[in-house]
Amino acid sequence: MDPTSLAAAMVGAQMSQAQTAVAAMMLRMNAQSAGAIVQVIDAAQQNMNSLANVAAGVGQNVNISA
Repeated sequence: MDPTSLAAAMVGAQMSQAQTAVAAMMLRMNAQSAGAIVQVIDAAQQNMNSLANVAAGVGQNVNISA
């Protein structure tokens, strides 16, 4: 094996390792954002549950002129 092909193989292996690290980082970021979305949906569901007992028409006529 000549030194040029050996060097090219080493550079290729290093690039592959860097690409794998970037892909792993992106997967972690995607999982974290999915978790944040679940938290937002859960909070919205809890807010809707607390408003379920409010009488019909509450909040329709709000005076915002101060």
